[in-house]
Amino acid sequence: MKIAIVFDTWEGREEYPGDNAEAEAASSSGKKKKKALTDRQAIAAALKELGHEAFEIPVDGKPSTLTKIARCDADLFFNLTESYAGDDTKEMHFAAFLDLVGKRYTGAGPDASYLAMEKSVAKKIMRFHEIDTPFSAVVYKGRVEHAQDIKFPLIVKPASEDASKGIDVNSVVESVKDLMERIEYIHDEFDAPALIEEYIEGREIYAAVLGNDKPEVLPLIELDLSKLPKDVPRIAGYEVKFDVTTEAYKLTKSEPAKNLNDDLVESIRSVALTVWRALKFRDYGRIDCRVTKHGRVYVLEANPNPWLDPTAEFAMAAKESGRSYTELIREIVDGAVARYR
Repeated sequence: MKIAIVFDTWEGREEYPGDNAEAEAASSSGKKKKKALTDRQAIAAALKELGHEAFEIPVDGKPSTLTKIARCDADLFFNLTESYAGDDTKEMHFAAFLDLVGKRYTGAGPDASYLAMEKSVAKKIMRFHEIDTPFSAVVYKGRVEHAQDIKFPLIVKPASEDASKGIDVNSVVESVKDLMERIEYIHDEFDAPALIEEYIEGREIYAAVLGNDKPEVLPLIELDLSKLPKDVPRIAGYEVKFDVTTEAYKLTKSEPAKNLNDDLVESIRSVALTVWRALKFRDYGRIDCRVTKHGRVYVLEANPNPWLDPTAEFAMAAKESGRSYTELIREIVDGAVARYR
């Protein structure tokens, strides 16, 4: 098959999470470091290994590019876009565009992209399905759009962003003063509503889900935050997940989850599948959970089209299940193609 890998790009965009910070650090130290493959380069290599003709189309926000995509004769689009012209809230619109022009593509449709991006809406759906998720409130420039009784400590983050944007060591607040300052920061920096959630202490567990008719929860992965200094909140902020120059990044790592009893593993898997279906995910996705010391499972976030870098958590879960990276890409492609038959 001819498979077009589509990805978003704009001036100043990082080619690779943490790439700009890493480049600046290397430049200041005078050291040159070999650049890692981007996710799309790794996917292209896997597709070619599978016998497909793979090529890239950068989605740069220009109408001419949309025309090019509409006229493209690719058999399938491997959709890696997470925004449009730098606007993360338009991720769903690009998927809708592919639907409108009759293109087959991998991953989430516009409905799942919307539900995952609008975290307050996703939370309402989860609660309808009796899934635990932290109590929350949504505030935008003095207006409370959605609220429940919540108590400190709280975590404050943009209500419509992904990839840990707007989440750092200052996101967890324990006073009204700090809360108001953080809300103002979110409004000013992202021009977006602030999602205020109860902070849940516990283990950060990721449940990768693969498939459609019979979605499979892959082996669980844990982001180990235990080595962070005691005065640093245990959260998966940008500096922990992507900024390779920070001490927080160096002190944390993702690895197969250990010391979870069978009942707890089954509970996490059940929760992940319920959220997967409720939010209309397809092909592949990741459900991020917090597990308290008492074994209660809270869903923090649901991620359609999660990062497919060979070193990232989804590929790690696939490897733990016995799949190679190439086999993972094959299953995603085969699953997407089967949906259009």
